[in-house]
Amino acid sequence: MGPWRCLLLLPLLALALRAQQQQFMEYVERRLTLLEERISQWHDQSSRYSTELRDFKNQVLGMLEAAEKEREAMRAEVESTAVRVDRLEREVDYLETQNPAPPCVEVDETLMEKQVATAKQRKNEKYTKLTDCSDTIASVRAMKILKRFGSTSGLWTKDAAGNSEKIYVLDGTANDTMYVFPRMREFTLFSATRKAARIKLPYPWVGTGHLVYDGHLYYIRQQGPSFQVIKFNLANKTVVDSSVFPAEEQIPVFGLSPFTYIEVAADEEGLWAIYATKEDEKNICLAKLDPSSLDIEQMWDTPCPRENAEGAFVVCGALHVVYNTRLPSRSRVQCVFDVSGTLAPEDASLVYFPKRYGSHSSMKYSPRERQVYAWDDGYQIIYRMEMKKKMEV
Repeated sequence: MGPWRCLLLLPLLALALRAQQQQFMEYVERRLTLLEERISQWHDQSSRYSTELRDFKNQVLGMLEAAEKEREAMRAEVESTAVRVDRLEREVDYLETQNPAPPCVEVDETLMEKQVATAKQRKNEKYTKLTDCSDTIASVRAMKILKRFGSTSGLWTKDAAGNSEKIYVLDGTANDTMYVFPRMREFTLFSATRKAARIKLPYPWVGTGHLVYDGHLYYIRQQGPSFQVIKFNLANKTVVDSSVFPAEEQIPVFGLSPFTYIEVAADEEGLWAIYATKEDEKNICLAKLDPSSLDIEQMWDTPCPRENAEGAFVVCGALHVVYNTRLPSRSRVQCVFDVSGTLAPEDASLVYFPKRYGSHSSMKYSPRERQVYAWDDGYQIIYRMEMKKKMEV
């Protein structure tokens, strides 16, 4: 290409460069304008959000002030209630000082001696049956382990005489608070006691020989060397009656359960008390208990030994004593004493309970359900019993 042609192309190149530069500047201006619009929009939104946040903060402060005022009002109301409760407690204490104590809570020595003498006179008399119950245990039909609850020793049961589905739990061998679950489902499904009502008893119990019968808790209280049977109404939570048990120099009734001195039991015939004394320290004694007055109607010396006994219950007027060993093995009913004389000891079935965890601390027979509620090393177990007529055994 000649020099003259290069000179002609230079102006054309300069024009093209200027056109491209103009387009680039216009593009940059457009982008800057768009960026300024977005910054302005962000600034407007930020201002709006700041305004809303300030309004929300003012609203929350107002709610906190209102809550603080309500808290102060509630605190004042609680303090006022506490003052009124304290005044009510003082008035109740005053009324109690103006009224004598219930006659059966503290029994005088003369009455106790009279009860002991009457009970001894009726000892080993012939028993007149109240019902036509003639069943006895043939075997353990089934065992169901429900759960593990509480300490190693305790008691759980239903009302032995009523139709209530409530579950009553007395955890431990010395306490004063009973748990009440509305049904078996709540007791089984929940490990905690949040589904249970708590009933604080007027006196602490001792042992695990207590019983719920016809809406009342019959439990044992130790007072010095003597023991009281307390009848406690579960509906209105009051002591209905109490009586010093008319037995002298009592000792633990079961050799493997040294914490239980009296076992209150129920069967088709009513209430019974299982106990032991130093007078015949090798064997277990049985007494028929009046559920209304807590009087001892009749007493028997049984041939059932205390040694290696871990529990007992009564079925159709026959005492069934459950034995084990100090190194826990299979529990078994090895001694049966029928107060009516219908069932001879040698004719009774030798009933074995399936091997479990340790030793039973309580065994409560339910005459309505024909099963035993047992507490074994903290495990709650139900034994369903197979029954037969006494003459068929």
